[in-house]
Order: sequence, then C-alpha cells, then structure tokens
Amino acid sequence: MLIENISVVMIVKNAQSIIYKSLNSLKDFKEVIVYENNSTDNTLEIVKKFKNVKVIQGDFLGFGKTKNKAATYSTNSWILSLDSDEVLSKEFVKNLKVLELDANKVYQINRVNFYKSKEIKYCWGNEKIERLYNKNITSFTNKDVHERIITEGLKLQVLKSNVNHYTYTSIEEFVSKANNYSTLYAKNNVGKKSSPLKAFLNSIYSFIKTYLFKRGFLDGYVGLVIAYSHAVTNFYKYIKLYELNLEKKKEN
Repeated sequence: MLIENISVVMIVKNAQSIIYKSLNSLKDFKEVIVYENNSTDNTLEIVKKFKNVKVIQGDFLGFGKTKNKAATYSTNSWILSLDSDEVLSKEFVKNLKVLELDANKVYQINRVNFYKSKEIKYCWGNEKIERLYNKNITSFTNKDVHERIITEGLKLQVLKSNVNHYTYTSIEEFVSKANNYSTLYAKNNVGKKSSPLKAFLNSIYSFIKTYLFKRGFLDGYVGLVIAYSHAVTNFYKYIKLYELNLEKKKEN
C-alpha cells in the first residue's frame, strides 16, 4: 500500500554513505523529491535506482530557502521533510499510513541519533523535531542554518515510532560540518555582537555542557569527539562572525 497524499522531500549532497538505506525506507511512498546539489560522489547514481524518486538538481541557497524551494516540486500539499542520513523504521511508516492528517497541525518525528552504528544516548539523545507539515499552511524559516518549520498558531503532534539518524560516519565529517555550519551561521548573523572572548567562552561552555552536564562521557570515546566538535563549532561560529563584522566596518 502506497502513501499517496504525502510527498517526502530531502535536499542532498555527497550522501552516498547512507542515501541508499534512507531511500529504501521510503519505498512505500508514491513520491519522493530529491533536491540534489552538485554531488561529487556516487549519490546521483544511487538515487536514480529508485523509481518513486523525482530528482531535481539545483543550487544550495541555505537550508531554509532550499528546503522551501524543494517542496515546490511536490504534487502533494503534505510534506515529510527528511535529511539524507535519516532512515524511517517500518513501524513509523505503518503508523503514518493510518494517520488522519489535520491541516492545523505540524507533526514531529522522534529521532534517534547514531554515530556509525552506535546509538548516542547522552550527548544527543532522542530529539523531537517538526518534519511533517502542509505546505499551503506553513513552511520553513529562510535561515541559512538552524532552520525550522514555522509553528505559530498551529498545534504540534508527535508521530509514533522512531526515525533513525545516522548523522556522522567518520571523524572527517565532524570536521567538515563544523567548518560549513560555522560559516553559514556567521553569514546569517552579520551585525550581531561577537568577540574573541565570546568565541572562547562559548566553546568552553559547550564542551562542559555536552561532556559533563549531559554525561557525554558515558557515550565512550565518541562522547569526547562530539563534545569537542561542539566546542570547535561554537568557537568558529563566533570568531568567524567577529571577522565578518570587522570586514563590514572597514567597508563602511
């Protein structure tokens, strides 16, 4: 039985490590929109193997704007927005098939986070994230990073069962994402106050919060990697923002 009134939409770049598993979990959906952004690995070849996938190739405009643009290619009003490293459980799909959708609601997924095949219970834990919405009623914010579905005036409901999130598959990905996310944050917040001291203090606090307060040390060596990555990302977020503000002052 196909899920005919929900379109899955995801933006994708260089996702060959998990994209097959992700798309395979979506085989019961009639329409899956993959907005592909200049991948240099085998992502595109893998995606084209799935008959229910419609591939759209386009530029990356920032996460919020790109997700909204990708949603315009769907034939359905209801959008299930997924990342290319997220895999639906069979129970999740089964429950979704019998869900009575309400246009006045935005639906949240319960996301379980993994590093490779290891579940990360403390640094990240489970998350409830808005992902299923009616595009005629709401949309994502236009933020370059930390985008979210606008829920003002709408009710929230958590969908049953889990979505598994295989967020990182190597240490290199931690390094790459820290650089990319910090750059997007800085560009999106030019003009806001920042300083080297703020960058340093935020990075220290981020490490302590993740590794000690959240008991990230119980996640083993991966907990240390995640805590340090959070610290590095926060440091670069604010130091890049500080540099951009200096450059803006020079231009004026």
